[in-house]
Amino acid sequence: QVQLVQSGGGLVQPGGSLRLSCAASGSGFSFYHMGWYLQTPGKQRELVALITSSGSTNYADSVKGRFTISRDNTKNMVYLQMNNLKPEDTAVYYCNAHKVALNYWGQGTQVTVSS
Repeated sequence: QVQLVQSGGGLVQPGGSLRLSCAASGSGFSFYHMGWYLQTPGKQRELVALITSSGSTNYADSVKGRFTISRDNTKNMVYLQMNNLKPEDTAVYYCNAHKVALNYWGQGTQVTVSS
């Protein structure tokens, strides 16, 4: 069992930056692939960024060059650094941990990009 607790997010002006954090409790964190997803009203969650258990990363085209996902296995943490934010980045962001048939979600955090 893994529990994910998110922090960060909030309101930021276009061009600004935010960092989302996700703290994982439970065993075996380093073996999980970790991801950040976003969801807007009426739409399904979509992958923003992924970091595998081996440290490989993958990004949605819309955030490449602006967002960076990272993990610290010594602290059971995963981060999403978001730079040059745009209004279209506004969404609820979710932290995700998965391996094999196991899949866990954080509680979600609102990110609003607006002037």
